[in-house]
Amino acid sequence: MDDRQFRNAMGKFATGVNVITTEVDGDVHGMTANAFMSVSLDPKLVVISIGENASMLEKIKKSKKYAVNILSKNQKELSMIFAGQIKENRDVSFERLADLPVIKGASTQISCEVVNEHVEGDHTLFIGRVVDLQLQECSDPLLFYKGKYSSLERSQVVL
Repeated sequence: MDDRQFRNAMGKFATGVNVITTEVDGDVHGMTANAFMSVSLDPKLVVISIGENASMLEKIKKSKKYAVNILSKNQKELSMIFAGQIKENRDVSFERLADLPVIKGASTQISCEVVNEHVEGDHTLFIGRVVDLQLQECSDPLLFYKGKYSSLERSQVVL
């Protein structure tokens, strides 16, 4: 199978859209990602996957911490900013959670300390111990499906 066929197959799995943030020497860094999942309830662990060519890789290795900001459907522009799809400078509002920058208004903010990292293929998996989290009441999640932004469709269920 070729790379495109593999990417197309993986694209058929709908994922949420997140912005991973960290801070190094007082500078905030972020990147859009969809490779995130929970790992364990006890202890509370999550994992993110960062590509070997991403500038964020060295930032997380240096800071040893990261935050996951789960975006809602009305935050598509933020996803595009941190994915490099919007090139002009835009102001992004950050808050602090457990001494990490988090995106103001994200539906969920999760602050983590890196407890382990694994190089697998062309990515590094960072396992993070959750040190704090914040939940917001907000709209439906921003989704990514078949290489495009998407959202939930509501249908009525007849019983």
